[in-house]
Amino acid sequence: MTANPPFFDPLFLDIGLTTPRAHENTFFIEHPSFFLHTILFLKLVTRIAQGLTRLQHSSPCNWTVGKHNLDCRRSGHYDAFMLRMSSFFSMIIVGILLSQIPVHAAPDPELIAIRTPSGITIQAEIADTPRKRSYGLMYRESLKKDHGMLFFFSEPQAWTFWMKNTKIALDLIWLDEKKRVTHIERNVPICTKSDDSCPQYRPNSADAVYVLEITGGTVDGYKIEKGTKLQFGQP
Repeated sequence: MTANPPFFDPLFLDIGLTTPRAHENTFFIEHPSFFLHTILFLKLVTRIAQGLTRLQHSSPCNWTVGKHNLDCRRSGHYDAFMLRMSSFFSMIIVGILLSQIPVHAAPDPELIAIRTPSGITIQAEIADTPRKRSYGLMYRESLKKDHGMLFFFSEPQAWTFWMKNTKIALDLIWLDEKKRVTHIERNVPICTKSDDSCPQYRPNSADAVYVLEITGGTVDGYKIEKGTKLQFGQP
C-alpha cells in the first residue's frame, strides 16, 4: 500500500521512486578502507612488475636467474609471465582482505508500539519520509502477527492510498491529530494491474494526520472503530 496526495501527484507515488528499498538480506560493508588498501597494493605490484621489466631491458642480453639462463629476445614472454604471476598473487591478497571485511545484515526497521482498545499492542513500522510513505508495504508477502505500518504526515489532509504492487489485503485506518479514528477501509484487496488504474481509497474528511495499515480483516479484533482513540508516541 502506498500513499499519495488527494490530487494524485505521481511524483509522490511508488512509480516515481528510483531508489529501491533495501532487502532484509542486503549486506553493508562497514570498513571501506579495506578497498583503499587493496587498490594501493595492486598499484604497488604493478610498479614492481614495471620496474623489473625496465631492469631486464637495461641489462645485457644474457641474464642468469638461479640456474636458468634468460634470453632477452624473449622478454615479451617474461613480461607476460610476470603479469600473470602478479595478477595471481594480487587475487590471493584481495581474497584475504575481503575475507576480513565485517558484514552486517540490514537493521530491522524502527517500530512504534500502538495500544488498542482490545489491550493488544500493535508493533508498527514508521513511515515518516516521502520515500517510506511512497514504498509503504509494497512487495511484502505477509505481515507478522500484530504488526503493521504507521504513516506520519506533516499536515492534515484526506490522504489517498492505493494497493499497487501490494501483495496482501489490508485494513486502513485514518486518524486525526488527536489520534482518533476518523475513517476505516476494511479488507482492501490487492491490485494486480500494472498501470496506474488501481482503485484509490480516501477518508470522508480532510483531517487525517496518521494512517495505520494492518493485516486485512483484523481491525475488528482490535476493537478499533470510528471515534476510537489509539495510544502511541512520536518517532
